[in-house]
Amino acid sequence: MKNRRERGGLFGLLARNYLLFTLVLLLLAGGVFALWNAWLLNVYQPADWPGLLGDHALNEGSYERLRHYLKGAGDAFAVYGADGRLVYATEENFDPHCPPEVLETVVPYGSSVETQAFEKLAEDGSRRFLVIRHFYGEGADGQEERVDAALLDQEYRVIFGGLGDGRSRYTPEEYAYLSGRRFPEDQLIRAEFTDTQGERRTILMREKRMGTEESYQSYLAARWIWLLFLPLYLAAAGAFIVWMRRKIGRPLRRLNEAVEAQARGQMVRVGDCGGPREIRQIGESFDRFADRLAESEGERKRLDEGRQKLIADISHDLKTPITVIAGYVDAICDGKVPPGEQEPYLRAIQSRAQGLTELINAFHEYSKVEHPQFVLQLERTDLCEYLRAYLAGKYDEIDLAGFTLEISIPERAVFCALDRMQFRRVLDNLLSNALRHNRLGTILFFELTQEEKTVLLRVGDNGDGIPPERAQTIFEPFVVGSEARSGKGSGLGLAITRRVMEGHGGEIRLEPHPRPGRSTEFVLTLPRMEG
Repeated sequence: MKNRRERGGLFGLLARNYLLFTLVLLLLAGGVFALWNAWLLNVYQPADWPGLLGDHALNEGSYERLRHYLKGAGDAFAVYGADGRLVYATEENFDPHCPPEVLETVVPYGSSVETQAFEKLAEDGSRRFLVIRHFYGEGADGQEERVDAALLDQEYRVIFGGLGDGRSRYTPEEYAYLSGRRFPEDQLIRAEFTDTQGERRTILMREKRMGTEESYQSYLAARWIWLLFLPLYLAAAGAFIVWMRRKIGRPLRRLNEAVEAQARGQMVRVGDCGGPREIRQIGESFDRFADRLAESEGERKRLDEGRQKLIADISHDLKTPITVIAGYVDAICDGKVPPGEQEPYLRAIQSRAQGLTELINAFHEYSKVEHPQFVLQLERTDLCEYLRAYLAGKYDEIDLAGFTLEISIPERAVFCALDRMQFRRVLDNLLSNALRHNRLGTILFFELTQEEKTVLLRVGDNGDGIPPERAQTIFEPFVVGSEARSGKGSGLGLAITRRVMEGHGGEIRLEPHPRPGRSTEFVLTLPRMEG
């Protein structure tokens, strides 16, 4: 078993092959991406800001000559003087006046700064603004990174943190440039320079962010390159399928062959079918299922034998009285019995006929309670009053039989859902068995107790008791006090009793350890009704 576990499971097999397949796909995707990237670089050229800043025309104030550095449709720049006055702009949507304090909030050219701004509502309904700046730079120790964060109220006052610029409050214009909301679809950077007249000036450079319509059109223009990925993917997937078919398909076919053989009625076992751990476990489960099926087949044969025994018992119980009746009738008809001596024979015939009638009635009752459509007519009944009335009606019969009755029934009402007629049959069966199988002077016990949701009725006696070999099968049909079935009764009474109790939602059991002073004790359990 350990060796089979060490081979690994289905997850490990799939994981290994998946990683291999993924690696192949990554290599294919990398090659296609390289072609696609080369195409995009050829199609999309960003603005040449380094060339613009290095051109002498910028210092000379010949700003119109700098337009050729703008490549995209959304590229633009504007030049502001030291007082924030707009000197030149390639487009009209730049602010005509932008104070230096506002310009300082724009990310400087050449710096690696990423700014994010978020707006949310506080519990009092006022607005809050969270600004996060991520600085990437190279210090004395090499690459370094810093994150500054500031929380502003709706008046743009800093209430927590800071961005490292020493400000405790921003104007709406400063926050608009700081958060990028002034030009939400563009990326804005600034650079400072001194013109030929010695005046300090600031240039704002703006270009479209990636993901805008222009960039999207560029992506669409290069989509044909990705079509190469489809045939390459299909080839890799085909190779992967063939490999997995060898690893998984073979043991699955073996399992399928075993299932088909089982369907044909052949008891087979799979054993070690190979493959991943999970498939081997299915094979082991199949073997266990085959074993259970064999056990079920054995149980079916046992039930068939029981059914045959049942038929034999019925035949025996019917044959014996019929044989006696036929023998006596033949003797009378053949003149072997003188007329004056026929009465004892007729009495015997009458007795056997009555016994046969009782046996047939018992068969009839047993067939009714075992029928799937057997339904009880339940009604709300005070069980205490019902038992008192029943035992009062049976008192003379018990007394004439030489038995003593001890009763323990609560004074207060205990309600249950009863079919009065069928529950009377339950009590009749238990009482008749006690009277039939015990000697004179036996004490009969009827004791009723309550539990939280059930009612317990204990019916017992201190007579001869039930043989231990019969106790386990006492509720089976045709079980009587003798293996030879020579005792009185049909052996169906307790089987009928159990079925009726189950129809009431309760049960009946033979107590293996009766209470002191009792040799036999049946415990009847019924659901209790409230009220």
